[in-house]
Amino acid sequence: MPDDVDHAPPGGEDWAAARSRLHAEARQLPQTPGVYLMKDASGAVLYVGKASSLRDRVSSYFLASTDLGPRKQPLIAKIDAFEVIETGAVWEALLAEARLIKDLRPRFNVMLTDDKSYPYLAVTTRDEFPGVYVTRDPADSRYRGARIFGPFTSGRDIREALDVMQRIFRFRTCHLDIREGDDANRHFRPCLLHAIRQCTAPCGDRISREAYGADIQRLLRFIGSKRAPLIRELKAQMEQAAEQRRYEEAAVLRDQLRSIERLGDRAANQEEARAWQPEVTVFATDPSKALRSLQRTLSLDEPIRCIEGIDIAHLAGDETVGSKVCFFDGRPFKAQYRRYRITTAGNDDFASIREVVTRRYAHAGQGRERYPDLILIDGGRGQLGAALEALAAFSHQPPLVAGLAKKDELIWIQDQAAPLQLGRHNPGLRLCQAVRDEAHRFAQAYHHLLRRKRLLDE
Repeated sequence: MPDDVDHAPPGGEDWAAARSRLHAEARQLPQTPGVYLMKDASGAVLYVGKASSLRDRVSSYFLASTDLGPRKQPLIAKIDAFEVIETGAVWEALLAEARLIKDLRPRFNVMLTDDKSYPYLAVTTRDEFPGVYVTRDPADSRYRGARIFGPFTSGRDIREALDVMQRIFRFRTCHLDIREGDDANRHFRPCLLHAIRQCTAPCGDRISREAYGADIQRLLRFIGSKRAPLIRELKAQMEQAAEQRRYEEAAVLRDQLRSIERLGDRAANQEEARAWQPEVTVFATDPSKALRSLQRTLSLDEPIRCIEGIDIAHLAGDETVGSKVCFFDGRPFKAQYRRYRITTAGNDDFASIREVVTRRYAHAGQGRERYPDLILIDGGRGQLGAALEALAAFSHQPPLVAGLAKKDELIWIQDQAAPLQLGRHNPGLRLCQAVRDEAHRFAQAYHHLLRRKRLLDE
């Protein structure tokens, strides 16, 4: 714990006067993202923090009503001055904050990490195709020899920064064991990150080890420096590649350069993030919040990004069909919707589910494709059991399979005897309901299409 504070005014000032002085200075700061350093009377850095608005965040420290909690409250009375470093965006402030904490080891930052595991960024540079991961345990054997960045003070912020960086450098975040020259790579189907241009898919042999490694090196340079020096470096590399007629490499550098230059353009970033999927979900105002809620509910270590929902539709066994819908980052991704005309099951819902699951996940079950993070079956314990029965025939198993029953909105989880019953306003439940309802809508639409065609043919 920090030393007891005697509330002696810093620099000999009356503390009320010092608070007023510091607050007035803080109100002159720009309303831009950046990093702030709180210092004592000797000039030693006590604390480093980041802010989306330097003026608002720093000035809040010197309000009479400010309460930072028992661990940080003693910091206020020791502050004699502060320094700020402006950045172009919040993610830049996040990276700068982590570098400064690691270099300066400020007293109050260090003490805050004593009782809590903060997130780190790990780049597994010893791998043939390095992955990039957020972890709270950098000593994990999976990250032996990796480049470690951090600690970061916010898990949510570093994941958002990781998403920004992945859109630029298109690195992998999966834990697949990918080896150069492995024949299996040629037959492996890349995941959705490749479809939305957030991964170059080394798993599917879509990029060479050298080209992928160059992207990783640019990523490391990006993390370790400010934007302006990196832009100059990328421009020089692009021009050199063009002069030497390495046009494909020059195009990659051009795209990365444009993406970095546009990072400060908030509207452009939002437009780019929505470009792959124009759908707007109405079930929740914040899909990210819904995904985090669902991850906590299901006690998963890894974030949920891809959910696939499966449903069956028929009328007394007539024109039985199945559907598979895909939600990515909490939004519908219609390019991955699929529909199935059931050929073997008739009006047996359980047999129909087994057929759809078998047909959809045959490649994943053979290790030739990644499963989604969650497979959600429309139905209760019986429908879930039918899906698990079909999956049991495969050598590779999915991370998680669940069923959502309509009547009581219970979530049945594989290997759990009792279902989960969540509040009707729970964001994770509402996301599952949206996936289930969309699978039902898509199945019904196909069923009605087939019925109309049959009636017209008669």
